[in-house]
Amino acid sequence: MATASGAPLLDVRDLRKHFPVMGGFLGRHMVAAVKAVDGVSFTIQPGETLSLVGESGCGKTTTSRVILLLEPPTAGSILFEGQDISHLKGEGLQHYRASVQAVFQDPWSSLNPRQRVGGIVGEPLAVNAHLSRQQLSERVAEVLTQVGLRPDQAGLFPHEFSGGQRQRIAIARALALNPRLIVLDEPVSALDVSIRAQIMNLLRDLQKQYNLSYLMIAHHLATVRYMSHRIAVMYLGKLVETADSETLFRNPQHPYTKALISAALPSHPDHQRDEIILPGEVPSPLDPPSGCRFRTRCPLARTECAGSEPPLKETVPGHKVACVLY
Repeated sequence: MATASGAPLLDVRDLRKHFPVMGGFLGRHMVAAVKAVDGVSFTIQPGETLSLVGESGCGKTTTSRVILLLEPPTAGSILFEGQDISHLKGEGLQHYRASVQAVFQDPWSSLNPRQRVGGIVGEPLAVNAHLSRQQLSERVAEVLTQVGLRPDQAGLFPHEFSGGQRQRIAIARALALNPRLIVLDEPVSALDVSIRAQIMNLLRDLQKQYNLSYLMIAHHLATVRYMSHRIAVMYLGKLVETADSETLFRNPQHPYTKALISAALPSHPDHQRDEIILPGEVPSPLDPPSGCRFRTRCPLARTECAGSEPPLKETVPGHKVACVLY
């Protein structure tokens, strides 16, 4: 997929999210902090998909929750259309919330089982848009059609749909307010394999049609490769490598990225690959290793890796790596 160009829609700069660990008498004093996200920077262009990938606990979902304003950032800034969202109030904040929507992993739990589909899809409109009942009904019918459902299905309840259809309902709800950016949190991982391709193709078609930007949180690398323009690899709250999708899969440079790709199923059964087995467990974000955070599991670790933390540096145009080997 071709990379978009121009001014970024979303500009995340040195984002940090630390969760306090309380202790002392009656647990009133902060004794440590869990550094879930610790200095992450990236941009998303209009019409572009950026995927955050990494093992569970690396900080992907926390990053998305901060961008969705479900968690306040500890430090850093998030600029949307050139404005820092931490300073938004009133109409500016309402515009941001309408412009940035989300589709979550599990369509079985993300939809209110007591609410009809028309109410689920129309709820963002009822809260944010001043529409008559007829206008709201027409908009709900329009977005249901856009995601491949029938307008008359607005009167049904979520339990009357399959998993794939439920995810289409969630996508319709996200589309209702004509957003600029949609956060996709593992959007197909809970679906049957036969349905995943349909939902991914739907998301790509909608992106082309409406110039949508996606921030995708995922661990399934085949999905990431198919959906993404660019990929950012996270490990223990840090970005360790960023590149466009094909470059990253063709020429991964960071040892952690190489291990992730080697562990994925090959695209063809005849393709030979050497799987890299990483020793040990992911360290605790409460007490990350000094220097490079990956060094305790890295097969190529050197003495200098325990020193200063390697910065994310550009090795070739558009490809950045945080590793002393580069």
